[in-house]
Amino acid sequence: MMRFALMAAAALTLAACESPADKVAENQADAIEANTEAQADALEQQAAATSNEAAETALNNRADAIEQAGDARADAIEQAAGKKD
Repeated sequence: MMRFALMAAAALTLAACESPADKVAENQADAIEANTEAQADALEQQAAATSNEAAETALNNRADAIEQAGDARADAIEQAAGKKD
């Protein structure tokens, strides 16, 4: 119980230290991740619906690439905001 209380206090302390720029960057990063995740999910659904194995593989690879690019872009936004503090 004490460990939980300490972790909660630490989380609140970090949240209180977050600057407005950090919050904006985090929201932008979350939006990018959600958007690219939705794009990847759509491609994965297309891949699952096709009977062509080569097309399925290509669609899944494209979905993975989109998701990785989105994650990288989101991370870069959050890191750039952190450097401005």
